[in-house]
Amino acid sequence: MQYKKLWIAFAVVMVVSFAVLGGVGYKAINSGPPTPAKVVTADGSLLFTGDTIRDGQNVWQSTGGQEIGTIWGHGAYVAPDWSADYLHRQSEIVLNRWASQEGVSDYHALSAESRAALQGRLTELTRRNTYDAASDTIVLDADRAAAFEHLAAYYADVYGNGRDAYAIPAGALSDPVKQRQMATFFWWTAWAASTNRPGQDVTYTQNWPHEELIGNRPTGGTIVWSVISFVLLLAGIGGMVWYFASQDRGHSPGAMPRRDPLLGLQPTPSQKATVKYFFVVAALWVVQVALGAVVAHYGVEGGGFYGIPLAKWLPYSVARTWHLQIGIFWIATSWLATGLYIVPAVSGIEPKGQRFGVNALFVAVVAVVVGSLAGEWLGIEQKLGNLWFWFGSQGYEYVDLGRLWQILLFVGLTFWLWLMWRGLKPALARRDENHSLLMLFLISSIAIPLFYAAGLMYGQRSPLITAEYWRWWVVHLWVEGFFEVFATVVIAFLLTRLRLLSITTATRGVLFSTVIYLSGGIIGTFHHLYFTGTPNAVLALGAVFSAFEVVPLVLIGFEAWENIRLTRGTAESPWVSAYKWPIYFFVAVAFWNFVGAGLFGFMINPPVALYYVQGLNLTPVHGHTALFGVYGMLGLGLMLFCLRALRPGLMWKDRPLAIAFWSINIGLAAMVLLSTLPIGLAQAWASVEVGTWYARSSEFLGTPMLSHLRWMRMFGDTLFAFGALVLGWFVLGLVTGHSFDRGSRVLEEGQYTPEEPELAHQGD
Repeated sequence: MQYKKLWIAFAVVMVVSFAVLGGVGYKAINSGPPTPAKVVTADGSLLFTGDTIRDGQNVWQSTGGQEIGTIWGHGAYVAPDWSADYLHRQSEIVLNRWASQEGVSDYHALSAESRAALQGRLTELTRRNTYDAASDTIVLDADRAAAFEHLAAYYADVYGNGRDAYAIPAGALSDPVKQRQMATFFWWTAWAASTNRPGQDVTYTQNWPHEELIGNRPTGGTIVWSVISFVLLLAGIGGMVWYFASQDRGHSPGAMPRRDPLLGLQPTPSQKATVKYFFVVAALWVVQVALGAVVAHYGVEGGGFYGIPLAKWLPYSVARTWHLQIGIFWIATSWLATGLYIVPAVSGIEPKGQRFGVNALFVAVVAVVVGSLAGEWLGIEQKLGNLWFWFGSQGYEYVDLGRLWQILLFVGLTFWLWLMWRGLKPALARRDENHSLLMLFLISSIAIPLFYAAGLMYGQRSPLITAEYWRWWVVHLWVEGFFEVFATVVIAFLLTRLRLLSITTATRGVLFSTVIYLSGGIIGTFHHLYFTGTPNAVLALGAVFSAFEVVPLVLIGFEAWENIRLTRGTAESPWVSAYKWPIYFFVAVAFWNFVGAGLFGFMINPPVALYYVQGLNLTPVHGHTALFGVYGMLGLGLMLFCLRALRPGLMWKDRPLAIAFWSINIGLAAMVLLSTLPIGLAQAWASVEVGTWYARSSEFLGTPMLSHLRWMRMFGDTLFAFGALVLGWFVLGLVTGHSFDRGSRVLEEGQYTPEEPELAHQGD
């Protein structure tokens, strides 16, 4: 077997990486901050119970959870980080109480020496761990108990009467019992962030957030492991350069075909049935872009959209939930539909009933999308009662959809896997030169429903650290990991089917890139969990392996230039120009992989960087350029490639695709460079100089400079939205006919001749 060494490397990476991820994750969950049975004052008076804290976590989830503000730095970028906000407000309340006991108006009226003394006293008081495991009780001093009562009233007012600066509408949460329960959850997250682990001088959250009033600063491990990650990144890049330099470039890929290999091939019934998936993809994408504009504007106007009180019907938490969920839906749908299209092409066989299965899956996907979006609105609007977790929104970013919809989506993915298997089985049985690539295709297909199932591993009342651990299995391993492997294999099949790439070259390249990426990517999941109540081992492993994740991205330009070279081979093979814009979207994937996932990703990945910028606008800089720039562009490219391959003999109008491509890419760059990145850098400065609470505060974000920077996003957003509309109009034109060039048709020799294109095939 010519790929034996690569398969052995792949197996070793998978076994070792998941052993580490599972073993360390188990330890992290079991050593997380405790939720006590009760919290009492020094005189034994009961403040609240652990059940109240867990109820408060559920209340927070039901109001949108991570889609309005953040907890431990994870969530939305409008509204405060509730942990950092509670901790700072509590610290100021206690200091002011002590200052009043010394006869002055507040803490700031004291002399510098007196302030330093009180701050030292506060640090010692706050960081002392008073949790007693035997009685499962936390003892809280009278000053912080009084601060809790004050802050419970404050947060009740925020959610009851609303705050435009936080994009929280009046009446977001009006039940006094639930308001108090949520305040206890905020208290607990702040307690974990400010209380030392037993026997250590570091808090449960590795001293996050930055808060000078209680001495929360980066730990030694945070700094040292960051330096090590920088060194390993340089070493990894050096190793990759040496490897590529050692490769023989004398082998010629061979001449391109003189005609389109797909000409004369009739799409199978199941391939035709995938067309409707791509129309839904285009429609969902346009809706997601519109919601993105609404979400971005709420950061400026709070409760309105250019004067329209939109938040009355579509609050920020709902709009952002929909924005993220629709993004995942349309990207995943594009990739799944591409898989269904590819199967008959690689096997040469259409299994009986495959068309019916593709159509049934389409109906199921649409039902889950519509049902989950409706449920999220009803749940966040507090209209589902105690059923919010099952039918509404779970409140966790990227896995917001209610548990029922989550289960149904898992069932749909499993059904999709069965459709893939029954189509691939005959091709696998042949054991020809395609076998290794097909096996990797099958493994990545199995991983898609398997790793989505990780989102079912926590329950409604699971501790926050448990939910975060499994949530990142879905976000990092499902979306960023095995979907990327799956898509890489799909692109390889598409290019080999067009005979632009040899099977040997494609198989070796895909296996090698998969091994390199997953060797850092699986354990690199830990870089999302530095400050979520995990021990130092998570910080060390996350720092090291997230650096290795970036290494292959540095040399991603080889892939980009190879794809550009393919589009320039039109002199000897004019038919290649028909695939120019789908291939250009693959080029954009490579570019944004380097910029978004590589540069902007590593900018925030080292622990010392993330310590200061977690939850600030440098995170969406990475999120937009990586999630959309890589996976979104890939989804659009796959959509266009499949739609192109279904009718290879008909010419498209290239101008709308050119306008859409450049508008989308330039708009994305402008959005980041003119607005999100400068805001994130300003916040990072504020976080380092003052604290996390200040960088997230309305006082800082409301300054004229940052308000102007948020308005600057309008230029990039407008251009991006224009490109989205043009592309949506183009895809619609594949139904109506206005996207076809009626004056030309591709012949077998690759020449064009006037002929009316035939359009009746698009439905199935």
